[in-house]
Amino acid sequence: MASFVPAGLGKPGGAMTEFQEKMRQQLESSMHTELEKLISTARDNQAKVAKKDFEGFEKLFHRFLQVKGPSVDWAKIHRPPEDSIQPYEKIVSKGQGVVENGALNKLAVVKLNGGLGTSMGCKGPKSLISVRNENTFLDLTVQQIEHLNKTYNADVPLVLMNSFNTDEDTKKILQKYAHHRVKIHTFNQSRYPRINKESLLPVATSLGLTGENAEAWYPPGHGDIYASFYNSGLLDQLIAEGKEYIFVSNIDNLGATVDLHILNHLISQPAERRCEFVMEVTDKTRADVKGGTLTEYDGKLRLLEIAQVPKAHVDEFKSVTKFKIFNTNNLWISLPAIKRLQEQNALDMEIIVNPKTLDGGLNVIQLETAVGAAIKSFDNALGINVPRSRFLPVKTTSDLLLVMSNLYSLDAGSLTMSPKREFRTTPHVKLGSSFTKVQDYLKRFESIPDMLELDHLTVSGDVTFGKQVNLKGTVIIIANHGDRIDIPAGAMLENKIVSGNLRILDH
Repeated sequence: MASFVPAGLGKPGGAMTEFQEKMRQQLESSMHTELEKLISTARDNQAKVAKKDFEGFEKLFHRFLQVKGPSVDWAKIHRPPEDSIQPYEKIVSKGQGVVENGALNKLAVVKLNGGLGTSMGCKGPKSLISVRNENTFLDLTVQQIEHLNKTYNADVPLVLMNSFNTDEDTKKILQKYAHHRVKIHTFNQSRYPRINKESLLPVATSLGLTGENAEAWYPPGHGDIYASFYNSGLLDQLIAEGKEYIFVSNIDNLGATVDLHILNHLISQPAERRCEFVMEVTDKTRADVKGGTLTEYDGKLRLLEIAQVPKAHVDEFKSVTKFKIFNTNNLWISLPAIKRLQEQNALDMEIIVNPKTLDGGLNVIQLETAVGAAIKSFDNALGINVPRSRFLPVKTTSDLLLVMSNLYSLDAGSLTMSPKREFRTTPHVKLGSSFTKVQDYLKRFESIPDMLELDHLTVSGDVTFGKQVNLKGTVIIIANHGDRIDIPAGAMLENKIVSGNLRILDH
């Protein structure tokens, strides 16, 4: 994934030959011509937006053609200096829990809301999936910020970065929050054309999103936040309203709530030492080996993603001993700094080349960037090693089972782990393919089992759970092909392996 290089271009080391340079110019010129053709198909105000999007896309394409080999030199990668990643406890002890007067009024919360719920079998924006007591991700986010605004008499707005996939459906839903104490703004991330892997030209024939063009476009990763936020005019608007920082996180990370200690730490720094970028990191477990990590590279903090790692070093990258932490994608970023870097064209993010195969079998590539990769462009950037509870992403129905269970209690939109659980870590849950889609998953549980004393759960095949099942220790339930297992109401399974074909289980 790291470095697809067009044939004949960008051999590692050395400058491009004259031939390669000519070829690169030819490819860029052909791309520009194709994009102009696409703009000529625009309706109404589409052209203006597309022009802005394509400017960003052409910059990325230009850099993509110049990539030479892997984007990192492994020998230059070092562990970050001790003081560049602060323990959360140290940040807390500095602030002693005092909310600096007005600190909250300098903050806006940005949620990355570009994703669809397709991986969980849902149509429409992922943020509209119900996760707890009929509340969606978006409901919980609004409740959290409203609670903050009421408690501290503050005015923290919510900003949603939508994509062309989620914008319309999200805006319809927003009307229901009209009477909540939260100002909600939206802006759209860019829309970039997917590139035919062979010709390196767009697959789209017009700016339309239907018919043969349905698969021709993509939102280019959350690194696009800087340009699209700036282009939308919302960045300037928030700065004019006195906002100084944004707290950015994925909308499906239920642990990403506003943390007053981190905010205080940022606001209380003297102006000349003001930290412009904080990345919340947390300790790796075996489940997180693919997560991006912070390293020192050329004297700066840098986010290293698995996609950038040379093949020979992937195992080293995944090691929990060498790289102990990973990026939660909870980020605190200075608004004036974004404006400055955007206007100086000084944001440097590595390109992630994402190969895809479309439904018709066509191989395409998507050029993307990650929001955290910009850390090296900001002054006085800092990592803060936060508790694991601030990273609670819901990517699959296995994650959904955890957050719906009695492991957590819900208060003002925030989930906290039950004090009745002895371990502060969550159980490891693996649900098989029969549970992948939310609607199938819901049919298989008459009620969510008691999981307070569970360590590990694996379920495979055609399995259903009756009401008030209790799971403890390690439980493995495997229904072989053609078999079915019904766990009856009230069953208590502790350190059990259940397999075969069971309609009734004595207990």
